[in-house]
Amino acid sequence: MRVVGLSSYDKSVKVNDDGSIDVYFGEKAPAGLESNWIPTVGEDFFLLFRLYGPEEAYFNKSFKLPDVEKIN
Repeated sequence: MRVVGLSSYDKSVKVNDDGSIDVYFGEKAPAGLESNWIPTVGEDFFLLFRLYGPEEAYFNKSFKLPDVEKIN
């Protein structure tokens, strides 16, 4: 499977109760979260975050994208 990105418009992506989306990177997908997983085996990768139709928080700089967190 060659997945290179995820979109919040994809209906299979699991959304948290607060509207946020967790994205997982690694060799294997977490059980039940395959739709939120991007494989990284044998590949270099980089993170890119793109906003479409940003709201006021982006323009007044109060929006802060959380850091990537390593989980085991």
